Amino acid sequence: IVTEVDWQSLKNGVAHHTQEYPCPELVVRRGHTFTLVLELSRPLEDQETIIFTVETGPQASEDRHTKAVFQISELEVGKTWAAVKEAETENTVTVSISSPPNAVIGRYLMSTRVSSRRKQNDRKLGEFVLLFNPWCPEDDVFLASEEERQEYVLNDSGIIFRGVEKHIRAQGWNYGQFEEDILNICLSILDRSPLYQDDPAIDVSCRHDPIYVTRAISAMVNSNNDRGVVQGQWQGKYGGGTSPLHWRGSVAILHKWFKGRFKPVKYGQCWVFAGGMCTVLRCLGIATRVVSNFNSAHDTDRNLSVDKYVDSFGRTLEDLTEDSMWNFHVWNESWFARQDLGPSYNGWQVLDATPQEEREGVFRCGPASVTAIREGDVHLAHDGPFVFAEVNADYVTWLWHEDESRERVYSDTKKIGRGISTKAVGSDSRVDITSFYKYPEGSRKERQVYRKAVRKLFSVEASGRRSRGPRAGGRGLWRGGPPGAATQAGCLWPVRVPGPWELRRQRARDHLKKKIPITIAYSQYKEDLTEDKKILLAAMCFVTKGEKLLVEKDITLEDVITIKCAQPGASGEGLGPV
Repeated sequence: IVTEVDWQSLKNGVAHHTQEYPCPELVVRRGHTFTLVLELSRPLEDQETIIFTVETGPQASEDRHTKAVFQISELEVGKTWAAVKEAETENTVTVSISSPPNAVIGRYLMSTRVSSRRKQNDRKLGEFVLLFNPWCPEDDVFLASEEERQEYVLNDSGIIFRGVEKHIRAQGWNYGQFEEDILNICLSILDRSPLYQDDPAIDVSCRHDPIYVTRAISAMVNSNNDRGVVQGQWQGKYGGGTSPLHWRGSVAILHKWFKGRFKPVKYGQCWVFAGGMCTVLRCLGIATRVVSNFNSAHDTDRNLSVDKYVDSFGRTLEDLTEDSMWNFHVWNESWFARQDLGPSYNGWQVLDATPQEEREGVFRCGPASVTAIREGDVHLAHDGPFVFAEVNADYVTWLWHEDESRERVYSDTKKIGRGISTKAVGSDSRVDITSFYKYPEGSRKERQVYRKAVRKLFSVEASGRRSRGPRAGGRGLWRGGPPGAATQAGCLWPVRVPGPWELRRQRARDHLKKKIPITIAYSQYKEDLTEDKKILLAAMCFVTKGEKLLVEKDITLEDVITIKCAQPGASGEGLGPV
């Protein structure tokens, strides 16, 4: 009896903030009503009504909440799938459809039939896509601020911050969640997940939960363990692919993955993973932003300390040093409620798609509540100890002696987790959100939280050894060959320069105040400098009958060119310095 359906795409799109999606099918958000106009081959009889069926995923069932059957009524009924008749003519019925605020998200098939004594088959009306709804107060992803919803859900471009703490650079990034095919690709990412491949019916039934969906996406954006989207590369060799520094957005990456039959795209580093994940989650309707952490720790042994081992020249002993500190590392935050933890931990949740450590055999990270990190509640799901260490580990350097004993030569409780940054709402300026992650460095409260985190961590039974992934993030520190060193009064200054450098020894009575100039010729490092243009300078100081001290400094080389006119009146008159 139903011959056609008018999906009212424009009207519904505006009401659901989905009008930017270029999809042929209707895109709506859960928990809010949308309108359909049904054309009928004949008027409905007095005792007849229209019955709707909506279903998503394989083996859809009402028990798993992946299928719902409901009929037109005169009044709305609770927070379930429902249809209310808004208007009726001889040959049309206007219906308002509502979905529960915790409905499974994804692509649905809608069918109808007329209730009558005569048995009849369902008529397939077509497909529509249901997304998370940050505008719905009953949805776990609800975000109260309209300005923030515009920024974190609907803005299709943004800024990613990179560099070093004292030289933070902004890079534009095109998220492009409303570009052609991107929504379809984002839904395909969920369907390519090993969770779906293992048991598609169960996997789809879990897609009502932003905790489940975001954790699955964090695993699928990297290519480890699965045929995920991006393959990481941190060795500076990008043959057969694209340098991570050359990507300017997510769209080209997602299209390449999809059109290449799900072959991982080469290559990415942390900001590429974070940019891609931001696109996917905004596309699915979860408020998401990109966050950069400077001096970011990678704590591999779960002791909330970055332990670095050096020789007497200050050179890092790579075989002994498993932990690391990156100049910067980039991850995501998404906004949703934590039904598993309680309302105190609602809000921003850390998610990291960069493959660093395996969790339950999968390279993924989060969601970890930012509030839990700030309060030291590292025992709570998911991956709290790792994220806490990234922003608040203690940094300790040990001098390794030939007899395999060690001596602490440097300790800093304030070094890790500096200038944690994200793009401002409504502008391209940088906002420092360090205070969301920890109390002020050096404060009594910050040290109390650190000790609490250590107690929480070591009171939980060890979960066994975990495999380590590649060193991730944006360290970019140039490591040349054997360093040379200049010394004064027992101070060794190793500079990462390839080739032999003579050891110069000088003595001065007032050596603690004396400046020691060091000249490093471009010819000495040009062959080994990475694209990040960074050099690490280390100084090992030996005090007679006293402790030893190691000091390090990151140097970022500028690449600014200044052009000046030869004289006024020449070609290009009026041009000054550029």
